[in-house]
Amino acid sequence: MRRRRHLTVDEHVAGVRAGDRAILGRTLTLVESSKPAHAEQAQAVLHALLPHAGNAHRVGVTGVPGVGKSTFLEKTGRMLLDRGHRVAVLAIDPTSRRSGGSILGDKTRMTGLSSDTRAFVRPSPTGGTLGGVHRRTRESMLVCEAAGYDVVFIETVGVGRSETAVADMVDTFLVLMLAGAGDSLQGIKRGILELAEIIAVNKSDGDNAPRALRARSEYSRALQLVRPTSPHWRTPVRTCSGQTGDGIPELWDTIVQHRTALDSAGALETKRISQRRRWLDSMLQEGLLQAVQAHPAVRAIQADIEDAVITGQMTAARGAWKLLAAAGLSQPTP
Repeated sequence: MRRRRHLTVDEHVAGVRAGDRAILGRTLTLVESSKPAHAEQAQAVLHALLPHAGNAHRVGVTGVPGVGKSTFLEKTGRMLLDRGHRVAVLAIDPTSRRSGGSILGDKTRMTGLSSDTRAFVRPSPTGGTLGGVHRRTRESMLVCEAAGYDVVFIETVGVGRSETAVADMVDTFLVLMLAGAGDSLQGIKRGILELAEIIAVNKSDGDNAPRALRARSEYSRALQLVRPTSPHWRTPVRTCSGQTGDGIPELWDTIVQHRTALDSAGALETKRISQRRRWLDSMLQEGLLQAVQAHPAVRAIQADIEDAVITGQMTAARGAWKLLAAAGLSQPTP
C-alpha cells in the first residue's frame, strides 16, 4: 500500500476550514499524536485555526456507564441537524490499564450521526488521562469549531472519578442519570452535583417513566444542599429518553437557556477566560514533567530513587525533591 503524503500546515488549515472531513480527521490525528516530531506542526496548525474557533456551543455530557450517553447524543444530534446546526461529537473511550487499548465503539453506536455529512463523530482513547477526557480534547474541540461545527459535544467516559477536566472546557456541563437502578441516587456524589449545570434523568420511558419522575424530585432536593455553579443559574433537573426522543427538545432548550443566561450576564466569557488560564497551567505542568523526566541527570538516579520510595526507605516528597534538584529546579531539602 502506498503511504499517504504528509500534509503541510497550509493544507491542514485549508482542508479544515473547507469542512473536508477526511482532512479534519487527519488534523485531529496530528493534534492527538504523542510523537515529538508532530508537536511543532500541530501547534502551527492550531495557531492558524485559533482565530476561527470559539463560536460553538460547547457541551460536556457525562454519566455512569450504561446511562445511555451515545443513544442520547445520536437522538439529540440528529434533532439539531434537522434544525440546521452542524454537530461534532468528541467521544472519549476508556483506555485499558492492562493492554493500553480502547474499544472506540461510540462511532458504531452513533451510526446515523456519524454517516451524516453535516456531523462529525470522533472517538478517541483517554490514554489513561484522569477526568474522563483525552489529553488533547481541548485542541480537538478548537479544530472542530474552526471547521464550522457550531455545536460540539464532549462525551466523557463516565468513570466515576473527577470530571473537573470536562467542566473546565465546556460552556454547559450536562450529567445524565438513571432511575430505577436500585438506589435512585446512584452515581450522585457531591463533586458531580457541584459541577453539574443541568441534570437529566435518561431512559424515562415506558414502565420506567414513574421512577424517572421520582428520581427527578430526589435529585432536585439534593441540589438544594449544593452551592450553584453560577449566581446566574440554578441547576435544573429534567427527564428525557434517548430511545424515544421524549424530552430531548425541551432539554436542548434548557441547554441553550443556560448559555444565554451566562452570556447575558457577561459570565460566559469570564468562564472561558478562566478555562484558558487553567488550560495553560495544565500544559505547563505537563511540559515540566516531561522535561524533568527527560533530563539526563534525572534518568541517572530515577530508578534508585523509585526503589527507595517503593521499599519505604524514602518518602515520596523527598524523592521528588531530589529528582527536581537533579533537573536544576532547586527545592528545599526536607
